[in-house]
Amino acid sequence: MSHEQGSVERKARVFNLQKYNMYDGPGVRSMAFLKGCPLRCKWCSNPESQLRAHEVMFKSANCANCGACVAVCPVGVHKMVDGSHVVDHGVQCIGCCQCERACMYSALQVMGDDRSVDEIVEFFDEDKDFYRMSGGGITLSGGEVLAQSEATLAILMASKARGYHTAIETCGYAPTETILKVARYVDLFLFDIKQMDPVKHKFWTGVNNEQILSNVRELLENGFNVRVRMPLLKGVNDSKEEVDAVIAFFKPYRYQKNFDGVDLLPYHKLGVGKYASLGRDYEIKDDPSLTDEDLNRVESWIEDADFKVNLVRH
Repeated sequence: MSHEQGSVERKARVFNLQKYNMYDGPGVRSMAFLKGCPLRCKWCSNPESQLRAHEVMFKSANCANCGACVAVCPVGVHKMVDGSHVVDHGVQCIGCCQCERACMYSALQVMGDDRSVDEIVEFFDEDKDFYRMSGGGITLSGGEVLAQSEATLAILMASKARGYHTAIETCGYAPTETILKVARYVDLFLFDIKQMDPVKHKFWTGVNNEQILSNVRELLENGFNVRVRMPLLKGVNDSKEEVDAVIAFFKPYRYQKNFDGVDLLPYHKLGVGKYASLGRDYEIKDDPSLTDEDLNRVESWIEDADFKVNLVRH
């Protein structure tokens, strides 16, 4: 391996680092969100996570049309058109962040920060006492962490060497050898199950689910710890038929020690405004939010099948 190859593998492109998380694994957790995802879920609340490339998020309401960003951008992402600032999302941002630094009005944010594995793990180190006291640890999320599998592996190995509990949140869409390679260093997989029907899965996420279901089965049958996570949207995957299909698939594993139950993740609108700032349309026009009654009904169906289930309310 050349020195250049090694340096690439020791870096990860992230779009957020977060402390004091209580939802994505046991105890108090620190998180790194990696950029890039092979899925295009229509409801995605982090559209800035989908592309591996750098992107500019533009909050037009904050913009004073001063042109400071236009003057410093080396590739022409920013333009003045009839006295108004416009972000040309057809031009590839190179991630220099000069526009973000030049903007006095917090109208611009460059998404995508290349961090070394050491920097990320040092960020985790800052809260190691919280992990010890709470039974917490570190979680890698995205995007999709397996899309940066070598960096993910390096972060997990370094974290395990420090004795941290490790979790990854994954859609599971990756070659089986990739997921098994990192699995040795993962204490808990938070594994998304979005749809059981392959045709519906492709419509809502852009990919088939055959590889996903094969991978979660592989993990469970080889003793790796898995907690299923179900994002719930009204009219998408909240029907009795949909839920029964999930129950039927996981029923052979429900009493296994390494099957950690099911998390229900209700749809929320927190990411809708991000689409306009990235120059994209949000494809879901109706509101697929579930009522408390809807959520309780889905929860009861899973409980009645003798699964451990947790309704996550952020």
